[in-house]
Amino acid sequence: MDARNLADLYSLPIMEWDDVAARLDKGFGQAPGSGGPDRHTCWLTTINSDGSPHITGIGTLWVDGAFWFETGKQTRKARNIARDARCALSLATREFDLVVEGSAQQVTDPSIVADMAARWAAEGWPARVDETGCAITADYSAQSAGPPPWFVYRLAPRAATALATVDPGGATHWRF
Repeated sequence: MDARNLADLYSLPIMEWDDVAARLDKGFGQAPGSGGPDRHTCWLTTINSDGSPHITGIGTLWVDGAFWFETGKQTRKARNIARDARCALSLATREFDLVVEGSAQQVTDPSIVADMAARWAAEGWPARVDETGCAITADYSAQSAGPPPWFVYRLAPRAATALATVDPGGATHWRF
């Protein structure tokens, strides 16, 4: 991993990726009052067919060093990812603002889909594996997810930038 201090001009320390990952491991609920400044919102940026960005709010989990999200096959984000998997995800926590760049991959392994459905259910969203075993369903989801079934995607960081929002401050860019 290559780390570059973006705040050395101000004599601020380099941020450690292990600290960022440890904070992500603690989770980041999306219910009002659960995060910074009032809740955590994740924004996914995909690439439209004309090369312009498409940005949408998503629910996501951080598991095993990657972000996981779900969406319906006909959503713009799913169609964009099918055409060009490169994307970026941003998240604000109380401790830092984070942007992660990488490629999203649809995951259809039934055991992984079941694990992710159970994790979302443990967070309060009643997700369950659908009859195919390769996607999830629930009584409801975000309006932007489209109708079920919802397919699971994994976004592993290829690069990331974090800006500390607490003392001592700092800003760091990593390439993995």
